[in-house]
Amino acid sequence: MVKGGDRDTSRLLMERSVPGRVGAVLPALDVPIQPLPDASLLRTNLDLPEVSEPEVVHYFTALSQLNFSIDTHFYPLGSCTMKYNPKINDEVAGLPGFAAIHPLQPPQASQGALELLWRLQGQLGEITGLPAVSLATLAGAHGELAGMLMIRAYHQARGDGARRRVAIPDSAHGTNPASAAMAGFDVVELASDSAGNVDLEALHEVAGQDLAGVMITLPSTLGLFDTNIVEVCRLVHQAGGLVYGDGANMNALLGRVKLGDLGFDVVHLNLHKTFSTPHGGGGPGAGPVCATESLAAHLPAPVVEQTAPSSGAAYGSQNERASYNLATPPETIGKLSGFHGNFGVLVRAYTYIRTLGEPGIRSISGNAVLNANYLMQALKDLYLLPYDRRCMHEAVFSADWQKERGAGGLEIAKRLLDYGFHAPTMYFPLIVHEALMIEPTESETKETLDAFIRALRDIDREVTETPDLVVQAPHTTPVSRLDEALAARQPDLRWRPGQSHPLPTPDYPKTLTLSELAEGLESVSVPEGFGEDLEFLQSTQPKAGPEPWPGS
Repeated sequence: MVKGGDRDTSRLLMERSVPGRVGAVLPALDVPIQPLPDASLLRTNLDLPEVSEPEVVHYFTALSQLNFSIDTHFYPLGSCTMKYNPKINDEVAGLPGFAAIHPLQPPQASQGALELLWRLQGQLGEITGLPAVSLATLAGAHGELAGMLMIRAYHQARGDGARRRVAIPDSAHGTNPASAAMAGFDVVELASDSAGNVDLEALHEVAGQDLAGVMITLPSTLGLFDTNIVEVCRLVHQAGGLVYGDGANMNALLGRVKLGDLGFDVVHLNLHKTFSTPHGGGGPGAGPVCATESLAAHLPAPVVEQTAPSSGAAYGSQNERASYNLATPPETIGKLSGFHGNFGVLVRAYTYIRTLGEPGIRSISGNAVLNANYLMQALKDLYLLPYDRRCMHEAVFSADWQKERGAGGLEIAKRLLDYGFHAPTMYFPLIVHEALMIEPTESETKETLDAFIRALRDIDREVTETPDLVVQAPHTTPVSRLDEALAARQPDLRWRPGQSHPLPTPDYPKTLTLSELAEGLESVSVPEGFGEDLEFLQSTQPKAGPEPWPGS
């Protein structure tokens, strides 16, 4: 972290304001002054920061260098598919015909965009084996809600509205029960068997006349392909229910498994995961819904339809080419979003598919599964593997063995930050104690995976030899241990004039001194560069506690 001067990231922009300092100078007024309609509306005490343009640039550039991103680091966040996002996707999405289009333009003025959406519908239908597709939903859980509303509409249209129960495995995504409940269903949990599959006996018990369907994440959040899946679909259909598939983990199946062929009736896809559109920080996302023809009438609106060219149309005439229009399915569940979905995300996903082609799409799943299994095999002697079988796109470990020695999943994840790696997903899925969910994706090289493996193996040794080094991590990040409970219970989100908001300083009585760190470093493998200039750091260490941040 930079401290001091206008590149000091510990002070907010408002806290570096100097009266009279401006970032722009307006030219002299050369038109008649017009009085305001209501002078009382004019405020003079806006408390806006008075800073120069260079200060603003320095401040935000310094902040940007604190970011942790896919383009700068390995990001093995399980269940999130943090893969590389090809820059050609952004280039295409930025073309004026896509970036400057307005959703209220009439169809005849947006044929290119509508054709792209129509083609993307077909591609996603082919990939999933479910031909009826709507691109209107904006994220994964949004797609889940749409799918469950479609299942409800399907049963109601058949006079079978008494089906109110939805069974969900304990290995499903956490949003699944909420989506089913919001659609008006009663949720029943299905236990997993000893192999991590859906327990068929438990399914038999709930497969009655009130079963509306089952929601299944495939592969599951355990990172496993459910070997009972075909039988699960058969039992649900036999009971009159439908099978919903959470496609958030589709990266493991691309080009190899079509969910429709397994027996799924409706699924959603996370384009912002599987199809490489940037995500995190709140969006945007896209969660298209793909379904069987029997559910097509209930898709959320709108969908894009093609009108074939008129036979015998004159060359160059308006009717010579196919046309594309927005349509509303006859028994639609309605509109779930404004306009036509997150168009920029859809353009990026379309570009990704077209760039790779069928062989490239298939290679994604192969490499994603290979990378995850490589990590699993290299670490399972040190980290407990709850289900010791071949995984799919991600490996789920338990830190129970390390917890017994004093450092659990949270501490291991924070220590990884010192090694330059983003933490994996922690404590999820809930059925794995001290869970560490690691998803390398297909993007990473063997060299990166080997470095990550070495880091986790070193951390395991640190837990035994220098446990405080792990328990008090991270040591090299701009901020270390934040009071997460206080931040959740008493969030302070607003700056007020005269109020200082410095970043928290370490609690020295509870933090290792650099001398103690030096002793630990002699017997511990640490990231390259971590111990450089240690003597200098020791010579400059405060003797009587930390100095306050500037402005505090």
